[in-house]
Amino acid sequence: MNTLEGKVVAITGGASGIGLACARHCLAAGAQVALVDRDEAALRQVCADLGAGAHPIVTDLLVPDSVARMLPQILAAAGRLDVFHANAGAYVGGDILDGDPDQWDMVLNLNINATFRSVHAVLPHLAAQKSGDVILTSSVAGVIPVVWEPIYTASKHAVQAFTHTVRRQMAKHGVRVGAILPGPVVTALLDDWPKAKLEQALAEGSLMQPEEVAECVVFMLTRPKHVTIRDLVLLPNAVDL
Repeated sequence: MNTLEGKVVAITGGASGIGLACARHCLAAGAQVALVDRDEAALRQVCADLGAGAHPIVTDLLVPDSVARMLPQILAAAGRLDVFHANAGAYVGGDILDGDPDQWDMVLNLNINATFRSVHAVLPHLAAQKSGDVILTSSVAGVIPVVWEPIYTASKHAVQAFTHTVRRQMAKHGVRVGAILPGPVVTALLDDWPKAKLEQALAEGSLMQPEEVAECVVFMLTRPKHVTIRDLVLLPNAVDL
């Protein structure tokens, strides 16, 4: 088993949801955590709540210059980088005929372009030190097309393709790359779910909590160095996919 003791983990979208839950679990496992988010007020508040070892890194992933400053800020705050968790993302669902292409652009830019750019920003550093982990928050929608969320599904299929091509390229540099693929999780990404659908899902037990995803991320990171968890899919029992 590997250990997170003394390592530095950077997590995008760290101020809430899955990112915040992962930060808590990594801190509990002995890591320092650089929480990357554009919401400066929320970021500084959660870092204050988390205490020593939590570092706020204010970054707007949709602004290339801001992403370019991300790694230097992480290194200045924490002194090193061992794990990069590209977690930030957005959700849109619904009937394609009722869709808003402007909203699609935002989701696609964050889930695909910004994710790829942020990973690229840290890969040279990890390759130079010949060690490290990159985890991308994908979705079960990345492997099973979900009929009511065509744009989100398309974005996560792109994440899957990126994850596994980059994984094979980076293996020779000692860098592991893998994806965590949760089913529905209670986060702000579900804010646009119809109320009736959300209430039904909660009643049926077909939603998971962010902490359950975080436990699996720590599991992935603590596998022996010669083992890569390529994809870890987790679903609530009531979801039949």
